[in-house]
Amino acid sequence: MMDAEIKLTDKLERKLPPQLMDFLKSAGKKAAERNEKAYIVGGVVRDLLLGLANYDIDLTVEGDAVALAHELLGNIAGTITVHKQFNTAKIELEGWNIDFATARSETYARPGALPEITPASLVEDLKRRDFTINAMAIGLSGKNYGTLYDPCNGKTDLQEGKIRILHDGSFIDDSTRIWRGLRYEQRLGFQIEAHTLELLKRDIPMLDSVSGERISYEIDCIFKEQHPERVFARAYRLGVLNKLNALIKFDKPMEEWFARAREMSYPNAPSAVLYWLLLTYNLDIDNRERFISYLKLPKRISQAFRDCSAVKDRLELLSASGISNSEIYRLLTGYSPQAITANIIAGDVEESRAALNLYMEKLRGMKTIISGSDIMQMGVEQGPQLKKMLDAVLDARLNGEVISREDEIAIVKKMLKE
Repeated sequence: MMDAEIKLTDKLERKLPPQLMDFLKSAGKKAAERNEKAYIVGGVVRDLLLGLANYDIDLTVEGDAVALAHELLGNIAGTITVHKQFNTAKIELEGWNIDFATARSETYARPGALPEITPASLVEDLKRRDFTINAMAIGLSGKNYGTLYDPCNGKTDLQEGKIRILHDGSFIDDSTRIWRGLRYEQRLGFQIEAHTLELLKRDIPMLDSVSGERISYEIDCIFKEQHPERVFARAYRLGVLNKLNALIKFDKPMEEWFARAREMSYPNAPSAVLYWLLLTYNLDIDNRERFISYLKLPKRISQAFRDCSAVKDRLELLSASGISNSEIYRLLTGYSPQAITANIIAGDVEESRAALNLYMEKLRGMKTIISGSDIMQMGVEQGPQLKKMLDAVLDARLNGEVISREDEIAIVKKMLKE
């Protein structure tokens, strides 16, 4: 046991940044002073054993997690957020997040309900989690420092590359674990263990028992993965995606859309909004509205959906031979960049891509040199005539008909004479 503890201690101190490690040591010591015990739990333990970087730390405390967090914050420059109803706290420190939670057990009044929480031991806390690979902890307090706690044999499943549920009713209690299991499987290159896969398939109907907001959160988490299309392709093959929307068919072309989105966004990752638009691109506007309603999507995403549909409706016009830059601009201005990018990637009117790309790369940022105030100084009053003149000047600039300020003023003077 001692060799294993020393080895794990070495992993901790090699893999985590020194300042973060110092904070965790302080948390363990402070907990011991309070006759409590603190543990690193969950994903960071999993990733530590896999040799992966993960600096978002979850701490479980056999004691009062919120009080411990407050005491630790007194010695450092950081901010704290407390959720009293769950007896949890989050400290933001040097760009890292450290979540504190009191060790707890959970019971579910009905499938899909949020759990009822009661204080418990570390082992009870680990056994209420989603998968074995996330049900491990490392001690931080006293003689337990560096000790691995693994009551569900998560380390073995890590070594064998398996995603295993903790009990047969787990997906019934919380069916969002179905989406999480698929996400971990594809991220880590693991396989969902055979019995767990049977339970997953059996319990797909339980996805109807949780709110759209909770499903939306899981989809957002998938969009943050390096290759989210792998998760959706797997979900489609298993029939899980069908519960999100029966009309979404995540086939090979859609996988290629996601890859193209990464190419176009490089070196940044694509926005979640763009991924949402690609995922739903083949839905008509009515089904998109139902999708928005079901998932309770925020206004910025809902508007992007509507923008995407509007741009899609304009693809034929944008493909017209001889279309001018100003016509392209008028057809696309006001719509979100993500909506236009989604149509570049997924639009089925090939001839429209040149216009869409031209708008994104050149036209959308164009402005006139002269302003409304400049035109008003020439005797034009605020109103429709002023707007007409500004539009005419902008059209001329978009079409390459003017270069200088003087050219723009000449257009206004000509219009004043007409």
